[in-house]
Amino acid sequence: MGQITDWIGNFLIIIGLIFMLLGIIGVYRFKDFYSRILVSAKVDTVGFITILVGIMFRQGFSFFSWKTLIAVAFFIVTNPIGTHAMARSAYLSGYRIKKERE
Repeated sequence: MGQITDWIGNFLIIIGLIFMLLGIIGVYRFKDFYSRILVSAKVDTVGFITILVGIMFRQGFSFFSWKTLIAVAFFIVTNPIGTHAMARSAYLSGYRIKKERE
């Protein structure tokens, strides 16, 4: 049973790292601040959660898993709030998307 959970954990960690790599490419691909902050928020949240769940599988279910689960729950709550605060402060300070010339 231990080898199966190791394989599942490794698979989840690799999926999380691939997701983060593709997200970094997406951040460089987009032109404006609001698109970039949206992509970075999604990449951080989904990639981080996938990696931590993979680590939970690798380490086995113990007290460490509960601490990791608490960190995941904290991240799920705080990351969207932080991203929203940054985007809102940019909007309220007058930052707008520049229209491209045709």
